[in-house]
Amino acid sequence: MNTEHFLQLDRVIHEKGRMGIMSLLAATPELSFTEVRDSLQMTDGNLMSHVRTLQEAGYVVVSKSFQNNRPLTTLSLTPAGDKAFAAYITLLEQIVRQARQNL
Repeated sequence: MNTEHFLQLDRVIHEKGRMGIMSLLAATPELSFTEVRDSLQMTDGNLMSHVRTLQEAGYVVVSKSFQNNRPLTTLSLTPAGDKAFAAYITLLEQIVRQARQNL
C-alpha cells in the first residue's frame, strides 16, 4: 500500500469535527451556526473552535446579519475551501480504491 497518500491528507480538514463541517457546507451553500451545531451535535464552543481553524485556513467564511431583529450567524465555504475539500475527497477515494485492490 502506498502510504504517501496518507501524508498528503489535509490535516485541517481531516479532523472529525472539521470534516463534518466541511461536508455539510459542501452539500449546502450556506448554513446557520445553529444548523451546523445541531446537525453535528457539537457545543457552541467546540463548533466555534473548529470554525476558527477553518477560517484561518481560508476554507470557511462567517457572516453575521439580522433576521427578524435577531442575530444570525451563517457559515459557507470559500472557493479555496471548496477546492480543498474536493481535493481531500479525491485523495480519500484514491486511498479507498487502493485498499480495495489489496483485499
